[in-house]
Amino acid sequence: MQSEVNRCPACQQPLQVTELTCQTCDLRLQGHFARGCRFCALDPEQRGLLDVFLKCRGVIRDMEKALDLSYPTVRGRVDALLAALGYAPSKAEALSREQLAERRRDILDRLQAGDLTAEEAARELKGLAT
Repeated sequence: MQSEVNRCPACQQPLQVTELTCQTCDLRLQGHFARGCRFCALDPEQRGLLDVFLKCRGVIRDMEKALDLSYPTVRGRVDALLAALGYAPSKAEALSREQLAERRRDILDRLQAGDLTAEEAARELKGLAT
C-alpha cells in the first residue's frame, strides 16, 4: 500500500511538489506544482474522520457510536475538519452568531429580572429566529 506523504517528517509543515515524472518515458518536469485536492492535504486522523462522516452520511449520532465519542467531541472534530478544508465561517458570520447569542442572553436576563413576561420573551426569541 502506497502512502502519500503530505508533511515534512522533521517539522510537520506541508511539503511542496517540485517534480513530476512519467513512468513510461521517464520525462521529468520540475517546478512548483499544486498538491492534488484539498482532501489530500488532510492529516490521517482528519481523513479517517471524513471517512466516518461519509459512512454515517453526516449523522453525528451515528458518528458518536462509530467513534465511541461524545457529541461535543465529535462536533468539535467535525468543526476542525471543516476549518481545515476552508469551510470555517467567515468573521462576519461568526460575529453575527455572537451577536445573536448576546441578544438571546439579554432577553432571558430581562425575563429573569421580571422586565418581560414569558409570552413577551417567547415572542422576542421567536423574532430572532426569523
